[in-house]
Amino acid sequence: MLEPIVKKNDNLAKWLIGVFSVVVFIVVTLLSKFKINADVGFDVHIFAAFNAAVNSITALLLVLALLAVKSGKYILHKRLMFTCLVLSLLFLVSYIAHHLLSGEAKFGDANHDGILSADEMATVGGLRLFYIILLVTHIFLASIILPFILFTTYRALVAEFPAHKKIAKITWPLWFYVAITGPLVYFLIHGYYR
Repeated sequence: MLEPIVKKNDNLAKWLIGVFSVVVFIVVTLLSKFKINADVGFDVHIFAAFNAAVNSITALLLVLALLAVKSGKYILHKRLMFTCLVLSLLFLVSYIAHHLLSGEAKFGDANHDGILSADEMATVGGLRLFYIILLVTHIFLASIILPFILFTTYRALVAEFPAHKKIAKITWPLWFYVAITGPLVYFLIHGYYR
């Protein structure tokens, strides 16, 4: 097993992880209510495509990291998981930028007027319900995953591997679901961006 990287301080870790998670949640929630009307000189939906790519890469790296740890390749596992953390940070910045610059898109809103007509609803049919369920579960899990990721990381950094493994059994599938459903949401909604 690996040596501790940071000195154990559970109280400080809980406090920092809790505050950071709440601040990120509040910032993302508040900023998603605003739209900046600015001509940035490029298609702002490039951020959404970037986010889908980052989520796809993260999902792949999560699988590779799981395989690495199960094979006893702890250094490789650590590097892959660190890369996932960095990608998640890049995702967060890009996600905020996209929502600030593009606003919301509605699934099925083919004429981009912000209203779903009966014809538009009929066109997308049952796919809209699938999209809504996918989106709601994705957003809900994405909104609660951060403290799980940070606590799992903390347990690894202090070399408490039994505790790390225990929480990782919850964190990994949640994170993987968020990483997989993100690109699916993108591929379903991207045709409705204006």
